[in-house]
Amino acid sequence: DTMISCYDNDVSFYDPAFGLLKGEDAKIMWRILCDNQKGKKFKLKASNVYYDDENEVGGAHWEAFYVFSLTGRKIHNIVEAEFKFKNGKIIKHVDDFSLHNWSRQAFGFVGQLIGGTEFFKKRLNVQSNKLIIDYKKK
Repeated sequence: DTMISCYDNDVSFYDPAFGLLKGEDAKIMWRILCDNQKGKKFKLKASNVYYDDENEVGGAHWEAFYVFSLTGRKIHNIVEAEFKFKNGKIIKHVDDFSLHNWSRQAFGFVGQLIGGTEFFKKRLNVQSNKLIIDYKKK
């Protein structure tokens, strides 16, 4: 809820797992991610947080430690986040991380083999976006 409250209604979000999300879909993504980690040993470390008031941009380095719900495998995801602000709200959020490293952790040997391919990225984006579609149906 805290992250969602920082977003403008017309926010644009991008990361390698979900691809491009806009508006309500970006907010739903946070709800899904947080709901999946309730009662689990989710941990987040943020550092190098900055905000440039003059240019209305910011960023952070963050590391997430969690168990991937689909496979039960432990993840340590290292992310560089960039933000663009307008009127005190985030209008653009880009998370950059190695999808290949993430896929190796999430899927083991199979992730190591295909996690760096465009095929894997597209398939993951489709599956991730299906979570958003299913959430909206509830």
